[in-house]
Amino acid sequence: MLATLLLLRPPLFHGQLHPAWPSRPNPTAAHRPSDVLRRTYRTSQGQLPFAVLSATMFLIASNIAWAQGAGADWTTPAGTLEGTRFSSLKQINPTNVAQLKEEFSFKTGIEAGHEGAPLVVGDLMYVVSPFPNKLFALDLTRPGHTRWVFEPKPDLFSKDKACCDIVSRGAVYANGKVIFNALDNTTLAVDALSGRELWRTNLGDVRIGQTMTMAPVVVGSNVIVGNSGAELGVRGFIAALDLNTGKEKWRAWSTGPDTDVKIGANFKPFYPKDQGANLGTSTWPGNLWIHGGGTVWGWISSDGTTLFHGTANPGVWNADMRPGDNKWSTTQFARNPDTGDALWAYQMTPHDAWDYDGVNEGILADLTIGKTLVRFDRNGFAYTFDRSTGKVLVAKKYVEATNWASSIDLTTGLPIENPAKRTHEGIVTTDICPAAPGGKDEQPAAFSPLTQLFYVPTNNLCMDYEGLKVNYIQGTPFVGASVTMKAGPGGNRGEFIAWDAATGTKKWGIKERFPVWSGALATAGNVVFYGTLDRWFKAVDAVTGNVLFQVQLESGIVGHPMTFLGPDGMQRVAVYSGPGGWAGAIVPGRFAVDDPYAALGAVGALSDLPRFTPPGGAVHVFRIGGSGDGRSGPGGDQ
Repeated sequence: MLATLLLLRPPLFHGQLHPAWPSRPNPTAAHRPSDVLRRTYRTSQGQLPFAVLSATMFLIASNIAWAQGAGADWTTPAGTLEGTRFSSLKQINPTNVAQLKEEFSFKTGIEAGHEGAPLVVGDLMYVVSPFPNKLFALDLTRPGHTRWVFEPKPDLFSKDKACCDIVSRGAVYANGKVIFNALDNTTLAVDALSGRELWRTNLGDVRIGQTMTMAPVVVGSNVIVGNSGAELGVRGFIAALDLNTGKEKWRAWSTGPDTDVKIGANFKPFYPKDQGANLGTSTWPGNLWIHGGGTVWGWISSDGTTLFHGTANPGVWNADMRPGDNKWSTTQFARNPDTGDALWAYQMTPHDAWDYDGVNEGILADLTIGKTLVRFDRNGFAYTFDRSTGKVLVAKKYVEATNWASSIDLTTGLPIENPAKRTHEGIVTTDICPAAPGGKDEQPAAFSPLTQLFYVPTNNLCMDYEGLKVNYIQGTPFVGASVTMKAGPGGNRGEFIAWDAATGTKKWGIKERFPVWSGALATAGNVVFYGTLDRWFKAVDAVTGNVLFQVQLESGIVGHPMTFLGPDGMQRVAVYSGPGGWAGAIVPGRFAVDDPYAALGAVGALSDLPRFTPPGGAVHVFRIGGSGDGRSGPGGDQ
């Protein structure tokens, strides 16, 4: 067992602050939906007829403007607060996407997993590196060059405590601030123009194993953050900070008594399995809930009035050590963003015995069956919820090999388990599908309101799993399992699929050699983008799945594509390269390829990955007819 998967070399450069001013609209101005739409429609599609513009304004007035997606800028981790990763831009479309060329790339100087996506506000692109979590402001009027670099200088000790790579999943922009988390549990706000630190708040102690890798979101005046470290016996939480001061406003724990979880009179779970007092303690033996995991390291979404998030695996992977449902691990929550009060909850995998974290994104989408939250869970099932009540409307396997359970009972909300695939201490349970990284891990899906389809990066991995007795020692792994992974049926280790969440059916799929560990991006041009661990960046037709464009980057892709309008009014697409995270850990971590248990079992399934990609770490920006001459090394030209 390892305290960390990766120990990478120190940073290769030193940054400095060079304040400068953008030629595009001032990014400190609040970007109202109407502003974004106005800029988008004028620059990318020409001046709209009055009737069309009026219809657009009607959508905004009807509180469904978010369905139009991100516009000229990309200000949140998912482009929209609802988590759709959909852009209203459509200059790039099936007729011209094959003409994409790389305009410039920028290396961060860190060879580790580059998850997440950059932000773009006005003429600046913001890139957060893996540890030491430097924030780069790139000047889009001078491709490949920096305006400034901010160094948060996180506690070096945190680098040895990260479970599954020293990643950052990105930042959020709000009210003139760029806000992001450093690995040592510090949330920082930086002035978007000057790079000056505005506030910093520490939310935990790295010495007990707690870290922070998630991308914050802003809902109203609340900065929403959560922690990592369930594999080290950390107790999970989600918290809100004041946008202007960084002061903590509330914190909701994932385990413990109802008062700690912020469960009160407004809590109305739909299913009896999730009803009852103090389930966050009574479903655990003794006080093990104190080390019960349920961290909140994944994605958060909101419709502006309700906050939606999931929780990770229960602490200690040996399920026999913690009899009971182990609430509130592997749970989808709905909360009041101003108070943190829980409104409803649904536990996807009670008494998890497979490490099926529940932190994957909950995408808010208006479908033919109603206002929904759609999540593609690690456990291999896609859930379509009524997002106002938590009722499961549809639950189907999105990864066909899933065999730990046959189905989800829509009456009780419980999985119909296969007893032969439940893991136990001292017994090797073989050929469990999906493996611990799930049918999908944190790599986020996208939703297009035009096609009403979800575009999902998936894994086709299975595993052998043995529970082991383990003792809790503060700041060290609290895993208690021996795991090795393998390719699932068919041999392809990943597939990129289109999914109809109203019916629970796959519309098409593209099989890939490795797990598809990048996020997805959908656009109004009916083009969908994703990347692969063997370095391919691809664009496909949103309706048919036909590959329209592909190019190999310098290293594997675990980042999430995004799109924006450049200073010249032309649409760009950007994505990180740099393999890492759990699936890609063997590359920057340089594990022995003949140890199938390394990286918590991932090396068993991906021992050949180093033959297909070197380590790396860069952002790549593409446009139609890009010049390809804007490459920059670490730190750029300041």
